[in-house]
Amino acid sequence: MNFLRKIFQKKQSAQSSEPEHAVIVHFDYGTTDLQPVFDLEDRLESVIDTASVGEFDGNEMAVDGSDGYLYMYGPDGDELFEAVQPILENTPFMSGARVLVRYGPPEDGVRDRIVTIDA
Repeated sequence: MNFLRKIFQKKQSAQSSEPEHAVIVHFDYGTTDLQPVFDLEDRLESVIDTASVGEFDGNEMAVDGSDGYLYMYGPDGDELFEAVQPILENTPFMSGARVLVRYGPPEDGVRDRIVTIDA
C-alpha cells in the first residue's frame, strides 16, 4: 500500500510543478508568407530555453494571414515575458501586438495583464 501512495504522491507533485502561467501574443500580420513568423518562433524558443523560463508552444495563424497568436507557458509569467519582450519589440510586424500575461491556469478569476508592444 505504501508503494502505491508513493507513486501517486510523485505524480501529484509533478503535476503541481507544470507551467501554469502564460504569455499569449495576438498580432496583426497581413500576409500568407509565414517564414518571418517561423523565424521569430525560433528566436523566441531559443531565448526561452536559454533563460530556462518555460516553453514556446506554437502559433495559430488565420488562413488569410490577417492575424495570429503565439503561445508560451512557464512557471512565472513576468519572467517569461521579460525574456521575450526585447525580441517582440525588435520585430517590425509585432508593432501594436497585444500580449496577455496570465498568472495561473486558464480559468475564471485568474489575474492577468495586457501589454501592447511598441516595435
